Amino acid sequence: MISSFSEPIYCPNLSCADPRNTFGRQQCAACETDLIYRYVWVVGQAAEEVPAGKVIADRYFVIAPQIWLDSRPALPPSVPEQLPDTIMPYLHLYPQRLHTPEVYGFCALGEAPSEAEVLLLENVPINNFGRLYPSILEAWSGTTAARQVYWLWQMLQLWTPLSEQGVASSLLVPQNLRVEGWRVRLLELHRGNFVPTLRDLGEVWSGLVESAGPEVQSRLGEICQFMRRSSMPFEAIALELNDLLLEQAAKLPLHLEVVGMTDTGPQRSKNEDSCYPTAADFQSSKTSGGDQLIPYLTMVCDGVGGHEGGEVASQLAVQSLKALIQNLLAEITQQEELMTPTMVIKQLEEIVRVVNNVISVQNNEQGKELRQRMGTTLVMALQLPQKVKNSEDLPSNNSHELYLVNVGDSRAYWIGKNYCQRLTVDDDVASREVQLGHCLYWETQLRSDAGALTQALGTRDGDFLRPTIQRFIVEEEGLLLLCSDGLSDNDWVEQSWENYGPEVLEGKMSLEAAVESWIRLANEKNGYDNTSVVATHCRMSPERLVLFNPEVASAPASAPVSASVSLPPSLPRSLQKSGLRSEPPLPESSKKLLYPETSPAPEPVQKQGFKLPLPLLGLLGLILAGGGLGLWVRSRQPEPEQVPPPPETAAPSPAEIPSPGAESPSPSPESTPAEIPSPGAESPSPSPESTPAEIPLPEDAETPSPSPE
Repeated sequence: MISSFSEPIYCPNLSCADPRNTFGRQQCAACETDLIYRYVWVVGQAAEEVPAGKVIADRYFVIAPQIWLDSRPALPPSVPEQLPDTIMPYLHLYPQRLHTPEVYGFCALGEAPSEAEVLLLENVPINNFGRLYPSILEAWSGTTAARQVYWLWQMLQLWTPLSEQGVASSLLVPQNLRVEGWRVRLLELHRGNFVPTLRDLGEVWSGLVESAGPEVQSRLGEICQFMRRSSMPFEAIALELNDLLLEQAAKLPLHLEVVGMTDTGPQRSKNEDSCYPTAADFQSSKTSGGDQLIPYLTMVCDGVGGHEGGEVASQLAVQSLKALIQNLLAEITQQEELMTPTMVIKQLEEIVRVVNNVISVQNNEQGKELRQRMGTTLVMALQLPQKVKNSEDLPSNNSHELYLVNVGDSRAYWIGKNYCQRLTVDDDVASREVQLGHCLYWETQLRSDAGALTQALGTRDGDFLRPTIQRFIVEEEGLLLLCSDGLSDNDWVEQSWENYGPEVLEGKMSLEAAVESWIRLANEKNGYDNTSVVATHCRMSPERLVLFNPEVASAPASAPVSASVSLPPSLPRSLQKSGLRSEPPLPESSKKLLYPETSPAPEPVQKQGFKLPLPLLGLLGLILAGGGLGLWVRSRQPEPEQVPPPPETAAPSPAEIPSPGAESPSPSPESTPAEIPSPGAESPSPSPESTPAEIPLPEDAETPSPSPE
């Protein structure tokens, strides 16, 4: 589509000697910088009348009605000094960016003062060729029944946050609902001329249900009838739809393979990152009879607070989370009824607060304040193997639920053969300023403190912590990638995923080789920080993948496999050569922080809201009374019940790409915690490329000038 334009696309490198390039090039001819093809969606009837091929404001090329290409992506777009109220819903809904567009800027259609000014949106459902992704109507009849229900589930989860911003009408326009594989995306936000209700949403769904898969059509029809009854509460409708979704997802096979690695990096002397699982965890699992958490639990923690604090906090978080999640899984396996997403999210919130307070107590006992307080980021994925009874009343071993927990700026991505999707939103100053409606996201990147964290585990009491927890359904093949900012800084995941993700999914590269390559890329491009990467290959097949071998053309594509995840025998020889390692041993100074010689029992932190189950309360008492979690984990960790492995049920593999989905409680705009030091700050004179850091302050204190990591 873009090859028909004769106008140039400009290199994003502002110091390039010859920035003009012909359309279609992927790299600048002069400096070899990757060219950016940024498509925007233009809101308004005036934009519909602009013909394709026209150039607007000497930078925007009209590709199709309302689809423009910015030929000068390095230059900031036009933004009024006072942001209009009409764009506030876009800003307040920034935590929902997985589904909603973002404001890019404004543009006048002509030079005359009377010319209309249109709104430009980015993060829109437009592919790399400038074409819209299909509408839900166009894609509905060609997808699986499980995905049909999943799309409706995502719409239902968006209903509340969109209603709070007065734009729930956006879900009532089928052409506004676009689908990118598993994900539902909104083209723009509509206020509408009335206040919609669930009855209106049910009317829209009724049109889709008429052509739904036969295995779900009847149940979906009943749910639509429930929605038309004004007395039917939202929670009851959500429960009905969730039950149907889990039943359909449970019919799909699932095989999980996981690899995790962490590396100090070329410029650091200490590794403040921790992750799970690593090669050491796999080896320990083999020798000790199996780790019940592999492959269900993965996590990455990036320590805050210097070499005598950050590494302690990150390892403390990993150890304590493993113990608490193991108890949660054991409890779930004993239950006959399914635990609802709301209940699981509350459980995970309390678990994260328990871990936060364990680290906070260590800070208090050591008399640490402000910048001295250790903390850690957290991104954690829990694949919850709940047992589901399908329509034949036969139990299935896996509900395919994936819960993501995020605190700080470590990230989670979903990678398929055709796209890379960032699943998490950073807890930093930039995200906070957008959500509060103060400025656009690209504007926040001009601030020196844009990357300063607003949340981390352990730096404040748990009552101030607001972890983001989302629920997804794994219903197609893909890679779940968790990483610290050693890799994600400067968008290196987005720039590199095509080199590794499709290769792994097609069996041309091992998952282990991909993780190793990502870490080496991080060391080369973002070498000023530690890096941790944990990747899970989610295959919609009961069989283990056999890597492609070009020398053996007749080799079978796959072979039967047990449901357990394959375990590497030891740390790969290639990693031993490169210096990559698993969990680093703590130095003596850090051991004294984690295992103090005398540790008086602190007063337990009072919790509000959801009540912890007895196993978690018992763990909390052991943790806080002992004061040394490492010793406690080694000596007092309970023996959980057997957790069921991923199913081996034979079933056809779905036709499309990957999947997660969304249940993300939107954080309150009124809650604005003080900024805290960014992860990785190790010495008084770090690299100037590091993200600036800020310190935790009392609620009424002013924020000091930021200092670089």
